[in-house]
Amino acid sequence: MSSEPTIFERIVAREIPAEILFEDDAVIAIRDIAPKAPVHLLVIPKTAAYANVTELAAGDPSLLARLVAVAQQLADAHCGGQYRLVFNTGPAAGQTVFHVHAHVMGGDLAEGSLGSE
Repeated sequence: MSSEPTIFERIVAREIPAEILFEDDAVIAIRDIAPKAPVHLLVIPKTAAYANVTELAAGDPSLLARLVAVAQQLADAHCGGQYRLVFNTGPAAGQTVFHVHAHVMGGDLAEGSLGSE
């Protein structure tokens, strides 16, 4: 694991600016700077102890539940409560920052733009 702080650690430390939409002692939520949907927000635990959602679920299930609850609050406020919650796990799945985070995506998503059921 790299000793360099992740971009999310630097945002939490206020070293890098971000549009912060929510923050409490455990979680911060920001607007994605490269959105893939009309609403694209990130919900990030302040701890960098977990690289992905599987590690988070095993290590701190209550923090994972907090991330999901914050995602719902943001979706209610920004896209009528209808959203996709995405956790990328591993580089082949599109994970580029190895500090667990959830993508909250919503808005008028075109059919097939993010995949379908």
